[in-house]
Amino acid sequence: MLLKSIMEEIPAELELSNIEFEGPLIVIYIRNRKALVKYPMLAQTIAKKVRKRIVIRVSPDARLDKEEAKKIIIEYSPKEAGIDPNGMYFDEASGEVLVKAEKPGYIIGKGNVFRNMLLAETGWRVVPLRTTPFETKTLKEITNYLIKQSEYRLEFLRTLGERVHRDVIYKNNYVRITGLGGFREVGRSAILVETRESRILLDFGINVGAFSDPFKAYPIIDILRIDELDGVIVTHAHLDHAGLVPLLYKYGYRGPVYTTKPTRELMAIMLKDLLEVSKKSGRYIPYGEKDLLTALTHTITVDYDEVTDVAPDIKLTMYNAGHLLGSGIVHLHIGMGLYNIVYTGDFKYADSRLLSRAHTEFPRVEALIMESTYGASLQEPRAQAEARLIEIVKRTAERNGVTLIPVFAAGRGQEILLVLNSAIKEKQIPPINIYVEGLVNEVTAVHLQYPEYLSKKVREDIYNGENPFITDNVKILEGPVARPDIVEDRPSVIIATNGMLNGGPAVEYFKLLAEDPRNAIVFVGYQAEGTLGRMVKDGMKEVSIIVENKVEAIKVNLEVESIDGFSGHSDQRELLAYARDINPKPKTIILNHGEPNAIDALASLLKKSKEIRAYTQKILTPSNLDSIHLTAQ
Repeated sequence: MLLKSIMEEIPAELELSNIEFEGPLIVIYIRNRKALVKYPMLAQTIAKKVRKRIVIRVSPDARLDKEEAKKIIIEYSPKEAGIDPNGMYFDEASGEVLVKAEKPGYIIGKGNVFRNMLLAETGWRVVPLRTTPFETKTLKEITNYLIKQSEYRLEFLRTLGERVHRDVIYKNNYVRITGLGGFREVGRSAILVETRESRILLDFGINVGAFSDPFKAYPIIDILRIDELDGVIVTHAHLDHAGLVPLLYKYGYRGPVYTTKPTRELMAIMLKDLLEVSKKSGRYIPYGEKDLLTALTHTITVDYDEVTDVAPDIKLTMYNAGHLLGSGIVHLHIGMGLYNIVYTGDFKYADSRLLSRAHTEFPRVEALIMESTYGASLQEPRAQAEARLIEIVKRTAERNGVTLIPVFAAGRGQEILLVLNSAIKEKQIPPINIYVEGLVNEVTAVHLQYPEYLSKKVREDIYNGENPFITDNVKILEGPVARPDIVEDRPSVIIATNGMLNGGPAVEYFKLLAEDPRNAIVFVGYQAEGTLGRMVKDGMKEVSIIVENKVEAIKVNLEVESIDGFSGHSDQRELLAYARDINPKPKTIILNHGEPNAIDALASLLKKSKEIRAYTQKILTPSNLDSIHLTAQ
């Protein structure tokens, strides 16, 4: 019936070749590519009719030779596009060509008109990518690897497509969620969503504060039957949400991972860095680079506001979470209107320099699963946080010191760069050097590649050809280890990973700077229990650091400051506001991703709120392994 409905809409002159289920997509292959220009809205028309994602491609035998297609793409594209002739990657299996350009919009054209014209002329579907001032080695390697795996990916997608688009076998009469990690704790986020028909995993992270204890570091996987898993949805690239995804593939999982394009890129960079740092520090990670590559091979990207079938009875839509580049709030539409779940993942319900605040409007919501990291505390206003950071850097510079700012490579590093660059421009701090460690730089390149996910101001700056992150004062540090000579440049600022001092160059810079009282360290993110960052933040005057498999005692004499106003998480005020503003109103609110005191404090306030209790029947605070039956009909 579905295929018949599609075929009825395809004009005969297009010469239909075949129709394939390729993962969540239904792909229509035609032979007469020249006729495509007459039907620019055909894919959208069919998609609206059958309520599926539709893509039209040209049959392989009707496509131009790659070199000939390349010449036409360059010749026909507007000069304003700034196409990189060496930045084209042809994927023969999918019929797509990745084209790097300074202004990708010119290759698409209004209403996809120019991209459709190129498809008609060449038979290749152009996928434009924004060029950046610097290219990351990791992403180039990943792109080349995925192109080499294109035939396997096509086979995988077609096998998956048959499974996703098959008819529902059972009548859905229940929805159950089980916390496998991240309930009444922060770290190792993992939630299993089950129906009679399907099993979907939301996130699969690692607790970075408990690497030495697998029982606390890894999600509880005893009840996870990998062979019955229909898909994994990753909300964002931070390790506590994505850090163990490759482990699933080590254990034999060969299903899909769904996430946004920026999250896929950031996940590749951060997990590869985790493996490299762990290897150097002697810390055990239960998977290898081969498993990471396998995970990326099976990753399917989705855009915000795009409805995607992930199982016969489950549709996924991701919305902006305001937490990190590409971070998504997950909306699951289960069955034919049976149940709708919104899972926030980590989210920020306030605008920042980098991102717009989290999305609140959904088609339907019965249950809200909401993070509660700061459920017991208030963050200082962002303007006040920025002023404090500027004051600390200025004060440290005046005493000829170095300010170390440990950051998570993704998100916080870019936010801090925006603040410091602005402060130098406005002469609030002297024009000192800002050293940025290489991993932060790689992540910044991803931000420049996907400006459409950023705040309006930053997005417009990038569209206008500016680089708001890397200015004349910003110096890129190459290599994954600290450089002792950098700390001799006084005054200066060093921005380095990892944000919790549990690995990475930030630990090495801390070791070099800790004993000099002229220096300062500023924490701008959450410090988990058990991490070196938490110990330093809490005021320990002597800490132990493992250096080349030896334990070394370090005296902490430098100034220690912590600013929570830069957090990508919502504070108590924002959490309450989100629960109040979400539309439609959920009947059930489930709190997770918070330490017990944060969860309990937020639950108490939600229960006391007459406004929220007017529509919410249940406010739940489950522990790991608790199963919640969300409906029974």
